[in-house]
Amino acid sequence: MEIENKLCSKVEECYHILGKKWVGLVIHTLMEEPKRFSEIHAFIPNLSKRVLNERMKELEENGIVLRNVIADRPVRTEYSLTKKGTELGRSLKALENWADKWL
Repeated sequence: MEIENKLCSKVEECYHILGKKWVGLVIHTLMEEPKRFSEIHAFIPNLSKRVLNERMKELEENGIVLRNVIADRPVRTEYSLTKKGTELGRSLKALENWADKWL
């Protein structure tokens, strides 16, 4: 029963992260290569900058996204998926395939 409860809480946490609006699309956007905030926003135009900022912070806190400050002039920030985020993105690809077939 203890193992079942741990698994259930991990699955619940996973759905809590993915259940937030826009998270799947943000991960999808970062699957190919790192992107700047403005590039992510341009890819998902209906997503407000405020909400995108919140999602990026949450994904970074969860170890899914890495924020990299590049010290060129001008200073810029790029976001990329961590190994954990890339594995999640691959898992979401199956969901994309399902949507392509059934929706």
